[in-house]
Amino acid sequence: MNTQDRFLIERDARLKYQFLRFKMGIYNIFHKKWVWPIVAIYIAIAIYAKQVIYTTTPDPADIAMVANLISLKITYPFFAVLGFIVLLVFLGTPWGAKKINKGLNIVGLINHAGQSPFLTKRYKDHGLTVLEFEPNGIPLSQWEDKKECIETVLNMYILEIYYGGSRNKMVLRTVSGNENLPSVAYWKDVYLSKEDFILFFGQSMTGQVKINLAKTPHILIGGSTGSGKSVLLKLLVMQCVKKGAVVFIADFKGGVDFLPEWHKKACVITEENALIEMLTSIVNELENRKQILREYGCSNIGGYNMLFPDRMNRIIFACDEVAEILDKTGLSKEKKDIVSNIENKLSIIARQGRAFGIHLILATQRPDANILTGQIRSNIDFRVCGRADNILSQIILDSTVAADKIPKDSQGLFVTQDETVFQSYMFDESDVFKK
Repeated sequence: MNTQDRFLIERDARLKYQFLRFKMGIYNIFHKKWVWPIVAIYIAIAIYAKQVIYTTTPDPADIAMVANLISLKITYPFFAVLGFIVLLVFLGTPWGAKKINKGLNIVGLINHAGQSPFLTKRYKDHGLTVLEFEPNGIPLSQWEDKKECIETVLNMYILEIYYGGSRNKMVLRTVSGNENLPSVAYWKDVYLSKEDFILFFGQSMTGQVKINLAKTPHILIGGSTGSGKSVLLKLLVMQCVKKGAVVFIADFKGGVDFLPEWHKKACVITEENALIEMLTSIVNELENRKQILREYGCSNIGGYNMLFPDRMNRIIFACDEVAEILDKTGLSKEKKDIVSNIENKLSIIARQGRAFGIHLILATQRPDANILTGQIRSNIDFRVCGRADNILSQIILDSTVAADKIPKDSQGLFVTQDETVFQSYMFDESDVFKK
């Protein structure tokens, strides 16, 4: 590309950017109230200048003054319109646009002509700063490759990058780089939701991370030893207890990880036969609820509970280490049959539990893909992972994002499958049920 071609491309790009700013200025006049006083002041000044120019009577002997006044009267409409156009361009220029465009140029986010994207819009949305760009022919893949560099040069965390309706608009949802997650986040009972059936996980940079089990019925938690996985599982189970659910906890370490308060509020199962008996009763209850809902013409437990006073309680099955009950490695045929029986019942709950208010909260730290294959894993839509290696992160989240985003020395820090990082809430197990 020769010098003349580059000059023409840069000139066209500048004109295009000024036109985009002009359009945004017009948009802001009709949609942003803070613009109205500025426009009103300009109009008032323009009217005052017009009155001065057109009402001034010059001294006929002062030829220069007469000529200047005639010139002003002729050119006033042009300058008034030009000034308004310049004002629109100014009002349509997002705050920090020059700095941001320069930063993108610094990190090499440029097209073949050496042009960086144009920032066309900047606004707040639910606590996030949203940046909209004219990408200038730079594809999404190139933005994603430069993500860390962009975050560094602009001092922000990018939560999402996506096309905004067309490939001529690139959208970045961001938070300030000066904000950080709390090193510790404590649970407060005021967080307990009255809505059926919302549970809270912790605090992200954009607010609380939560799930509605009525819509997303099952949860899978992954994390290595010491990552805070067990605390997070207990946090969710604690909320289920307080919200009136019937809770079953499988703990094949003798129940020692659960203080006596848990044994009073939930059914803690510590051996296989009791587990099979319990899962069988849950599956039977699922079939019973299926028949009841069919008879009363209700599609799910939520609809039934809204119509009838004899409410159905939600049922929660939680397991702190699902590998302890599903791992068949080295087992005899008889033992493998027992595990297969357990797996079959968990699969039924995973497939059908949502409509009937029966939910799974499973956790694991063992990166064995054989344990989480099949219908159980494929029917668990909400997954979070704490500190983990690439293998465990891949098993839980179908990506290595946990290994990439969670520091090796972190505790209580997790990431969801949509890459939202959060600090899980801590609480005092010995005191929480007394309040």
